[in-house]
Amino acid sequence: MSTLTERILNDAQGLPEGAPLTAKTLLHLGSRAAIDQALSRLVRRGRLLRAGRGLYVRPVEARYGQRAPSADKVVEAIARARGESIASSGAAAANALGLSVQVPMRAIYLTSGPSRQLRLGAQVVELKHAPHWQFVLANQPAGEAIRALGWAGPERADEALQVIKRRLSAPELKALVAARAQLPSWMAERISELATDG
Repeated sequence: MSTLTERILNDAQGLPEGAPLTAKTLLHLGSRAAIDQALSRLVRRGRLLRAGRGLYVRPVEARYGQRAPSADKVVEAIARARGESIASSGAAAANALGLSVQVPMRAIYLTSGPSRQLRLGAQVVELKHAPHWQFVLANQPAGEAIRALGWAGPERADEALQVIKRRLSAPELKALVAARAQLPSWMAERISELATDG
């Protein structure tokens, strides 16, 4: 193994699970062409996984061999590295809140960045560009409720709000009501009804 590949692996070992590696972040180790070749060699040897175009992750050493890092950790790391907002999809939020018993089969996340796919071993993770209102209160239960309402749509919003009222605490409902000005009109109208409910 060349010195460059060893140095790339040393850099990768120091990263937390799911942290992305790109040629640009490794330019301190050598020329772009040499780094690209070294990354390709490491993928062929199974030491790195090519998650997407120009994006690599280190496999995790598990009890019974190597596995791909968790999708949640990779997505969180990409969000931090690229300054994107990323949140669970509306279907996943609806399932978490009990609006749907259907567990999403595919890992889909909403992103403020471009739509793209990641491959983590056999799993395909889809990042779909979404409008800014999908990220309002993104990492809070009220934000999950917003995405679940978006998934339910205007036709099923009233039914969804009944479930959300039971699932969210009073402070979370208050945060949801306070955020309504940032949401689509149909959703803001339905959420406004929560403010008038005793």
